[in-house]
Amino acid sequence: MTDQVHAPTADTPRPRKPPKAVPTLPRDALLRRYVGDRRFALTLPRAVALQILHPVIGAALATHTRTRLWEHKRRAVSSMITIAYSDRDLRTVIRFGHEHVKGRDDTGTRYHALRPDVFFFQHATYVDSLVTAINTFARPLTPDEHEQLYAECRIWYARYGVSARHEPATWSEFTDYFADACATLLRRNSASYQLKAQVLAPDAWIPARLPPYAVRALLTDRARELLDVELRPGDKAALRRYAATVRASSALAPRRIRYLPQAR
Repeated sequence: MTDQVHAPTADTPRPRKPPKAVPTLPRDALLRRYVGDRRFALTLPRAVALQILHPVIGAALATHTRTRLWEHKRRAVSSMITIAYSDRDLRTVIRFGHEHVKGRDDTGTRYHALRPDVFFFQHATYVDSLVTAINTFARPLTPDEHEQLYAECRIWYARYGVSARHEPATWSEFTDYFADACATLLRRNSASYQLKAQVLAPDAWIPARLPPYAVRALLTDRARELLDVELRPGDKAALRRYAATVRASSALAPRRIRYLPQAR
């Protein structure tokens, strides 16, 4: 007897497509060399200053982390660093950690933290801060290394499981995107008034070690303008001296001290 082949009906369950595999970073990646280094965390006020000026990210931070901004960032950034170093599929970590972050911004518009354009801008602030950390507290990157590091940051972002349709393809395109995105940020933002003091004077984790002049000098020009932060005479020179001290101490520090637990 010949086997009969039946066409699928509406009630026939369709086979599920296997989930797309997440890429992993090579062991010798520049990203893995630096993103788990404590010096990256020193530049986080640069990223967070831009985040509180973003209408959606700022509203979410003001609602969910009103008084303990840097404790929140300790947890969030530690998870991001874990994702960069792990070979496991950790996409559910991002979704679980952000699914509940939703509400309305200052204009009454609904928002969700996993909206691709919002999530990518937040990631972009960390990419910018990572590059700043390396160039300031480690060594100047070459043009080729900037491109290599950004390509690795794209793999890092792909591991989050969030749409990458807003992600530029090259470092040069990223710098253009980032400048344009920062130019759209506005001063009138209730979150920036609520959280500005915590950004400028971190009270927890590694950023709490930064002297005030270093925080001011590390901010982007756009953040200083919108947050009314005056760059005082001598701030940049003082940051250079502080950075030289950090470089010297890092060169002597054992791995267990230089790297965060997630990287070790």
